[in-house]
Amino acid sequence: MKNKDLHVHQERWGKERLEPVLAKAPERKVRFKTDSEIEIERVCLPVDRNYVTALGFPGDFPFTRGVYPTMYRNRFWTMRQYAGFGTAEESNERYRYLIDHGTTGLSVAFDLPTQVGYDSDHPMAEGEVGKVGVAIDSLADMETLFRGIQLEKVSTSMTINATAAMLLCMYVALAKKQRANLSRISGTIQNDILKEYIARGTHIYPPTPSMRIVTDIFEWCASQLPRWNTISISGYHIREAGATAVQEVAFTLANAIAYVNAAIERGLDVNSFGRQLSFFFNSHNNFFEEIAKFRAARRLYARIMKDRFHVADPETMKLRFHAQTGGATLTAQQVDNNVTRVTIQALAAVLGGCQSLHTNSRDEALALPTEESVRIALRTQQIIANESGVADTIDPVGGSYFVEQLTDEIEARALDYIRQIDEMGGAVPAIERGFYQSHIAASAYEYQKAIEAKEKIIVGVNEYQVVEDSSVDILRIDESVREKQIDRLRTMKRERNPESVAASLNSLRRVAESTGNLIPAILAAVEAYATVGEISDTLRSVFGEHEQ
Repeated sequence: MKNKDLHVHQERWGKERLEPVLAKAPERKVRFKTDSEIEIERVCLPVDRNYVTALGFPGDFPFTRGVYPTMYRNRFWTMRQYAGFGTAEESNERYRYLIDHGTTGLSVAFDLPTQVGYDSDHPMAEGEVGKVGVAIDSLADMETLFRGIQLEKVSTSMTINATAAMLLCMYVALAKKQRANLSRISGTIQNDILKEYIARGTHIYPPTPSMRIVTDIFEWCASQLPRWNTISISGYHIREAGATAVQEVAFTLANAIAYVNAAIERGLDVNSFGRQLSFFFNSHNNFFEEIAKFRAARRLYARIMKDRFHVADPETMKLRFHAQTGGATLTAQQVDNNVTRVTIQALAAVLGGCQSLHTNSRDEALALPTEESVRIALRTQQIIANESGVADTIDPVGGSYFVEQLTDEIEARALDYIRQIDEMGGAVPAIERGFYQSHIAASAYEYQKAIEAKEKIIVGVNEYQVVEDSSVDILRIDESVREKQIDRLRTMKRERNPESVAASLNSLRRVAESTGNLIPAILAAVEAYATVGEISDTLRSVFGEHEQ
């Protein structure tokens, strides 16, 4: 049936069926829009287009329907639960618990001092050691963190940015101690420093030297860790800061363009390092918009890599991504409702074609999750994988009139943002001018206004409230963690070779003052048991610190 015939039928349906019903019972008095303010039509019709060209087949350009020809019919996505708290011993127990319960990938959360390059005994670390993640001061802590876990047999993701090179080198040093084959070590280092200036704030150095460290990691891993994802270009934290789905796609891909440009200017071959780029997206509650977002991002990235960077290798055009359910969507009120929210979000990520997934736990609006909550979150993924049937066919929502229209609209709006950022000279100048930050702040403000006006209902928060028992069982971090960690740090420093530490840090300083690759020097310092703080301070002495 041609589109003009469909519109004739739609007009007849409207007059004969719809209008009499609306006269008796009007529709709900809400704005039918997605969270990105995309108008939602009452009923969607097919559009005139070549769906084979626009969608392709799974594993074929432009990868709208997925990056692999078999997707989950071959194997499920990696079920990667994010965890880390207190000391390395405590986090090691949690990792082994997760492995015993079926997780297929580890994801390390580091505490705030580790993220910003301070040792646990630094005055700035007071009150923060082991609180939002595990405290890692040196290779000794990394050895404890992965005690009893063979790195060749597990895929590990590390959410770390400003100190990413140091934590990666600790992981490599530990793998070498285990006599692992580095060519078989797999995992991901977040290493996405640009979004720190936009959304999180755990940066140390100014943008230029920070970008140097990122490209040093690209270059070193291309020859030394071929299976390692050298960066996880993150829309997740941009979304958590208040961005819309469209902005999440646009700003993430604009940052990706900046990283690729920086590496090419360094003399690296995009067809080589491009295979090791990966992405990290949020999955929120607006179910169909989230599915369409992932599909649009994949298609847009493929076209950017092909048309802008003239990539020849199809593998380098593939946007492979990890997804995490929306932390900002979790509510402290009626925490069990979060299980439902996470299920919807996880299902959207799977239908959107994620390569790995973390499901948040129901109590994370209150504290780090308990073991019971973590198990429920993991079981949510396992039920989706094994019981729902959604993994049995590839892109089951493909061809939905609504999903395809949303995919097109998100792609078009994201591309418009990217064009504006290009006109400013790229991501770094746009960040320096506050372009990202102002747009995210405006979106967050509008979202909050909609909640306060009850234009957007958050169950248990602005509607359907109940009086609750405040005695919820949560995980509490012992306040003695810092003292324990400082004792471990002092013991390690007494046992290491101070001359080797001093020599490695002096060598690192010389490399930082030159244009050489920093990673071999950082690895040497790590293997001498120099600490995160000592290595960071050495680089601070050369690069300085960034102030917002």
